[in-house]
Amino acid sequence: MPIPAASALTTSVLVLASLLAFAANSVLCRLALAPGLIDPVSFTTLRIISGALVLSAVLILRGAWRRPDIRPASALALFVYAIAFSQAYVFLPTASGALLLFGSVQITMIGTGIVKGERPSTQVWSGILLAVGGLVWLLAPGVQAVPLLPAGSMILSGIAWACYSLLGARRGDPVLATAWNFIGAVPFTLAASVLTRSEMLLSSEGILWAVISGGVTSGLGYIVWYRVLPALPTITAAAVQVSVPVLAALGGVVLLGEALAPRLVFASGVVLGGIVLVARARARPV
Repeated sequence: MPIPAASALTTSVLVLASLLAFAANSVLCRLALAPGLIDPVSFTTLRIISGALVLSAVLILRGAWRRPDIRPASALALFVYAIAFSQAYVFLPTASGALLLFGSVQITMIGTGIVKGERPSTQVWSGILLAVGGLVWLLAPGVQAVPLLPAGSMILSGIAWACYSLLGARRGDPVLATAWNFIGAVPFTLAASVLTRSEMLLSSEGILWAVISGGVTSGLGYIVWYRVLPALPTITAAAVQVSVPVLAALGGVVLLGEALAPRLVFASGVVLGGIVLVARARARPV
């Protein structure tokens, strides 16, 4: 049965809103950290706490706050993703960071499937090799190469997000699971703040970007995405996420005045093309 026009329009709007929210996390992080308005640990702490507060409101509205479901492994993976993400964006341009994050998430999840016994087709292997090759090209020494330590931090962030996604794949309600994971990550980020308190740097603008990142583009963004996800075919859900690094790159250019280096443009095309190949192959029935 075809989706009614009004329903299809609503779904499209929600998909666009969630993708913009995901891309905005990269832009907001750079807005706060690149000019040194806040230190990365404080940014992470405020992001997770504000996200936890917004999602706690969801728990209260649903009456689910009386049934705590905190999984320490998932909460730790969420914390590692967020703290490594912030540390990387002190130095990485918006577009490079988003590409490294997105590419490492997809490669980690595909690699996990292979380790568990999946037998990729030739098209899947081609896509994997393209995506890995694009990331290697982005990191290869040269004038336009990204710095290796921040890049490694962003790759760690992507691996942690992939682990977080895999750990939560079989949990019932993803919105409620996300809420409890944010709440469970608060102690980790508070501990990090205590350990790095001598390096704390706060400003009103930096706090504002961190709170928006946590409460709006993370907390509400995840809710919107999970709300619309059941209405999307698998291939569509996989394909539309390819636009996130592109949207982040455009945000960096427009809002931060960042340049799009030829190496980044080329690497982006190779990585995203490889991921599209994998997504299309996986969506086909066996």
